[in-house]
Amino acid sequence: MKSVKDIAREIVAREGGYVNDPDDPGGATKYGVTLATLQRLGIDMTGDGRVTGADVRALSPDQAEDIFIRHYFDAPRLGELPAPIQASVFDMYVNAGAQAIRILQRLLNQMGQPVAVDGVLGPQTTTAAHAAAAAAPDHFADAYGIARRNYYYALADARPASRKYARTRQGDKGGWIRRAEEFIAPRFHLTPAEHKERTASWG
Repeated sequence: MKSVKDIAREIVAREGGYVNDPDDPGGATKYGVTLATLQRLGIDMTGDGRVTGADVRALSPDQAEDIFIRHYFDAPRLGELPAPIQASVFDMYVNAGAQAIRILQRLLNQMGQPVAVDGVLGPQTTTAAHAAAAAAPDHFADAYGIARRNYYYALADARPASRKYARTRQGDKGGWIRRAEEFIAPRFHLTPAEHKERTASWG
């Protein structure tokens, strides 16, 4: 089984270097760490008393990994979840914060494990997740990955500016969809034709 460090390293590699996309509400980003994240955590990489884009540029891969492990895995207690979904929930938490837990909570309700959909990983959600994993050990991780994929599509449905993250200019799967499917068994991946049908209404 991959360690938390391994998963964090993969996230950093997947996210890549410095970008400042005006359509990204988090602002300037490097290795998946946004300016908004550094400001929220008060991390002043340059030591000049301000947290700006310069601090994002100053991040190293190791520092990004440490931020992810401390603030996106340990702080929300993802290690208490069933092992098969930890990597996917961790990856989604880095990408979407508490939405990662809300997606899980909605899935648990659909699986007959009623929990509040509040984005907080408390004892109720943890217990329900273990019960769901025990009831469907061969499908729980795939179900969460599919729920992630559905979330991305729905987000792009509602926000045209985000569609470039779900579909490339050529009409292929965008980064969001490929990211979700890394945690889904290949038999549940959408075919190129299915993806194009799902996104056809975007024009």
